[in-house]
Amino acid sequence: MDSILQFDEWLFSLFNGTWRADFLDMIAPMWRHKYFWVPFYLFIVAIIGVNFRSRLLPFLLFAALTVTIADTVSSRIIKPTVQRDRPCRAAHLDTPAIVLVSCGGGYSFTSSHATNHFAIASFFIVTIGSVFSYSKILFLLWAGSISYGQVYVGVHYPLDVFVGALIGSLIGVGLGYLFNARWRIAAENFDPIA
Repeated sequence: MDSILQFDEWLFSLFNGTWRADFLDMIAPMWRHKYFWVPFYLFIVAIIGVNFRSRLLPFLLFAALTVTIADTVSSRIIKPTVQRDRPCRAAHLDTPAIVLVSCGGGYSFTSSHATNHFAIASFFIVTIGSVFSYSKILFLLWAGSISYGQVYVGVHYPLDVFVGALIGSLIGVGLGYLFNARWRIAAENFDPIA
């Protein structure tokens, strides 16, 4: 286990220290902020509401349930159990973390940002990915870039976001399949606002 943590800290030093760029220093704090993405979420809701209006309410309920479960698993179950300090508080690192945002409260493992964003990205892929197939890779890149941002700004280790991404993906896929069992969004369900 020690060798895994040492490797994780070494990777953190690369992502947070060695591989820095001025433009990332400017955009990473904003990119990983939850309010930055409100227009994106509204756009998804509008797409579903305009094209599949009979499925909008269950879609919203399942999306909210996906994030709620993901956040609960990460923040209220795993973090208090593991109790790993954030890198922005770790005095033992060979190179201190470069911290671009508030260090935040709570523990580091797992990253709730990664868990939540991969959960909702996976939910989107399973539910609307069949209609908007080009969006699948975009959802993964979106969740991945936000997760990477957590390491870049100094508040999480790579292992925190990797495990968070795995857990979030499982939750998102599971709830996506549950949603599809009753309210599948597909071309044959197209019911645009007249």
